[in-house]
Amino acid sequence: MDKLKNSGFYKLKFFITPEEFKGVLKLFEHKQVQFHLTNYAQTKHDLNQVYEAYQTFYQYFTRQEKPEYHPFFVYSISVTSDQESSGFFARNEGVSFPYGGQWAEDELPCILLSFPKGLQINLEDDKGKYYIYEDIREHQPLTYTFFEEITGYIKKITKPLRFSALDADAMKEQKPSVRISRDAIQDMSISWIFNTYGLVISGK
Repeated sequence: MDKLKNSGFYKLKFFITPEEFKGVLKLFEHKQVQFHLTNYAQTKHDLNQVYEAYQTFYQYFTRQEKPEYHPFFVYSISVTSDQESSGFFARNEGVSFPYGGQWAEDELPCILLSFPKGLQINLEDDKGKYYIYEDIREHQPLTYTFFEEITGYIKKITKPLRFSALDADAMKEQKPSVRISRDAIQDMSISWIFNTYGLVISGK
């Protein structure tokens, strides 16, 4: 049996303004959702704290002067309904780009939202214990639908990030699998990271 069937994650990478992120958080308001930091204590955050964490993350990359701190935005998000208990994962990631014949020291920001494609089912036969992944959509249709609702909302207010880097070997357009909103593009285009590296967003 194919153990890897249904393994992996549904994913969306995005970068939007804090104001737009408020709209995403609104979708969570009437759900039984808990945001936990992935630290040892599994610290719980309410929606206001999650918003503030995102705002700090966003402002780091959109200021005109590079801040002294380095932000992290990492949460496990548990979703509970009468029939299901599941969750997503959100974490900041970097988008590498070429500069001076190598990878730049800094990276462009995005948030990766992910949801497992499979549910691990433990089984046993005469050869011993093993497990398979069954389609999450069959086991947790409500959570999957909610994930689709969130990613659908984000896709509506964003477009694929396309930019050019000032690098002799990289004059061609960079096409990472990240979506960005129009307002976030405006903020990024005057940010320290764009000024430092001479980056240009395509098709503003």
